[in-house]
Amino acid sequence: MSPFVIGLALFAAVLHASWNAVLRSGADRFWSITVMSFATTIIAIPFALFLPLPLRESWPYLAISSCLQVGYSVFLIFAYRYGELGQVYPVIRGSVPLLVTFGGFLTGQHLNTRTFAGVVLVALGIISLAVGKGRAGAEAILLALVTGLFVASYTMVDALGVRHAGYPPAYAVWIFLIYGGLMPMTFLIFRGRLAVDIRSPESWKALAGGAVSLAAYGAMISALALGPVGPVSALRETSVVFATLIGRVFLGEAVTARRAAACVVVAFGAICIGY
Repeated sequence: MSPFVIGLALFAAVLHASWNAVLRSGADRFWSITVMSFATTIIAIPFALFLPLPLRESWPYLAISSCLQVGYSVFLIFAYRYGELGQVYPVIRGSVPLLVTFGGFLTGQHLNTRTFAGVVLVALGIISLAVGKGRAGAEAILLALVTGLFVASYTMVDALGVRHAGYPPAYAVWIFLIYGGLMPMTFLIFRGRLAVDIRSPESWKALAGGAVSLAAYGAMISALALGPVGPVSALRETSVVFATLIGRVFLGEAVTARRAAACVVVAFGAICIGY
């Protein structure tokens, strides 16, 4: 794997942890993640005008995935209400490969030694975050696990849907467009009114967070296109460590030796599964 591909994967990991930090630091996280969806939609519109439509066979997958991503967004903001970035983010990222592996095991896939070791490490890391001094609350852990379940679900749906799309970039663009329509509707259902002051620093911070999330997606897709899927996906899970560092430096979160060790264990376990 070339240094350029490694750099892309690590860059994607940093960006993903960064937009989560932007969301965690927002005064109104539900509003922030809704405004973030505006940025991704605005950027996606020109591509939708020029790219071919995804094939009809992929449309059900587009709809299901978009709804699952809305569910992911809602549970993510609730998880950050009860836990810090350095607590919630590792549980979400660690639970995704854990849940995907468990789903594969139920469908008859064989677990090799490395994958089994990764599952054990992720589980131990998540348990370490939930016990001891400075532990995450039960609400934060539970909501983070549910959030991870949504991520694992839409990941598997997309893995099937993109095969039926005919042109994968078009599938990705329409995910952003549908999600960008559903997220404001969800906000209106819960709040009744959505106000965005374009002159407000909070608005610009949220829009920037949306642009960063899209850049993270683009960097990851580029790395996957240029390098082997397993190692690239594994490097992506180093975002767990970056989130802990960002939480400490920019959000002032405490990082105990136990939490730092747990995050490293979760990241290493996820790498073992992804590789």
